[in-house]
Order: sequence, then C-alpha cells, then structure tokens
Amino acid sequence: MQTSTPLHPDDALIVEEGTSITERAIILLGEHNIYPDELQQKMLATHIKAMVWRSHSGETLPELELEMFEEISALSLTLAEQTCRWLNNLAYEEAHLLSVHFEVAKENELSTAKGE
Repeated sequence: MQTSTPLHPDDALIVEEGTSITERAIILLGEHNIYPDELQQKMLATHIKAMVWRSHSGETLPELELEMFEEISALSLTLAEQTCRWLNNLAYEEAHLLSVHFEVAKENELSTAKGE
C-alpha cells in the first residue's frame, strides 16, 4: 500500500507551479508596461513560490498592518490581487505583500524616464 508523502517547499510541484505563475505575472505586468529587472524577477519568483507553498500547505502569514501599504498604487494592488486569484487558499493580505514587488518594478519606468 502506498502512502502519499506530504509536500515540501522544494517539491517539483511547488517549484513548477511557482515558475508558471511567475511567468504569467511577468506577462501581466508587461501588459501594463511594467518590466521587473533581473533581480526583481528573481525576488518575485521567490515570493510567488512561497505563495504557492502557502496555498498548498495552509501555512498562514503573520498579521499585517494594511496601513503599511497605503503608498502602493491601485494598479499594483489590482494586478497583485489578480495574480493571487490564480491560487487557492491564500489570505487577503498576500496581495498586499505581492503588490510591493509590482510597485518596485513599476518605479523602474519612472527612474528611466527621469534619466536616473
């Protein structure tokens, strides 16, 4: 008789789903002229993989003060909420954390436009 073994954060299922969702998120961002640089893409991939893990494991986030995210643009939060809907069993606060990555990438364009 075979028993199913519990998933681990580095299991192929988690890694593959994380990679797929990261790729979809980068495409979504590009549709809004937001282009994360290489380092931002790596950080985004790490965060999304952790989100995938939490969606499968049921692990919860520590309580967040949503006021910390008041400076995040509506666009970044909306795109993060859309990305979070691609997964099941995520806390509402996940979108706020993810939106920080999107907002930082959004600032790339502003820095380039200002010649920084």
